Parts: sequence; C-alpha cells; structure tokens
Amino acid sequence: MQETSIKKYFEDDHNRLDELFTNFQKYKKQDFAKAKEYFKEFKFGLQRHIVWEEEILFPIFEEKSGISQGGPTFVMRTEHKQIGEYLELIHKKVQIQDTNSDKDEEMLLSTLSKHNIKEENILYPAIDNMVTDEERASAFNQMSCLPEERYKKCCSHS
Repeated sequence: MQETSIKKYFEDDHNRLDELFTNFQKYKKQDFAKAKEYFKEFKFGLQRHIVWEEEILFPIFEEKSGISQGGPTFVMRTEHKQIGEYLELIHKKVQIQDTNSDKDEEMLLSTLSKHNIKEENILYPAIDNMVTDEERASAFNQMSCLPEERYKKCCSHS
C-alpha cells in the first residue's frame, strides 16, 4: 500500500467505489451479467472500506481525540448501518435480476454522498493531523492485511 495521507487514500477509494456503482447503474438494464459483476465488486469494496474505517481508523480517532460516545465516529457507525441496509436491499434485487432498484439506489447514494462529505472534510483530515507517519503506515499495513472473509460477504449464488 502506498504511503499517502488517509484523506487522499480514502477519497480515492470513494471515487473508485462511485465509479463501480455508476457502471452497475449504466449496465443493469442492458447487460445484467456485466452489471452484476460491477455491483459485486462495489459491494465487496464498500464492505471492506467500512471495515477499514470501523476497525482501524475510528479507533485511532477515538483514542487520539478522546471522543467516542456521541462523537463523529458514533454518527459514522450509525450511517454505516443505514448504508448496509440499502446495500442489502439492492443486493436482494440483484440476486433475482430485478432491475427495479432505482429508489433503493437513490437512498443509498444520498446517504453515501452526505456521509462521504463528512468523512472527507472532517474525519480524514483530523486523523491525518493526529497521527505520526509511523502510525499512518501501521494503519495502512493493517488495512492491507485484512483477511478477505471480513468483507467478501455475499450470497452463495452470486
């Protein structure tokens, strides 16, 4: 994993995930098999992103800031649950090749958009300012060592 700021790395991942989801939406009504592959990569990537935040970044922020109960990471975890619920609603439709997921997609994108803005403008810069280069490198190392089974969760026939 390259040495960069937390903000840059996670913003780049947000952009990568956004592109995957855009491609899912683009292909879902014309090439469902292709759309499904984009969705699957998006789902696994978003789940990995959330695990990275909740298990690696958020504890760093909470330890360094002394803020955990009711603070920004509490809000972020709540939003992660909402995001996960919308993701599963879409996933269930993808499983049965139901392309009528526009409303669920709107809800997911709306929640993700607001969530990402808060992370990119507040949380990530705060963490970058709180950590040493060694702590940042350690966080990136932990992220790279995360076992796939922690985030590659999907139905058995996807």
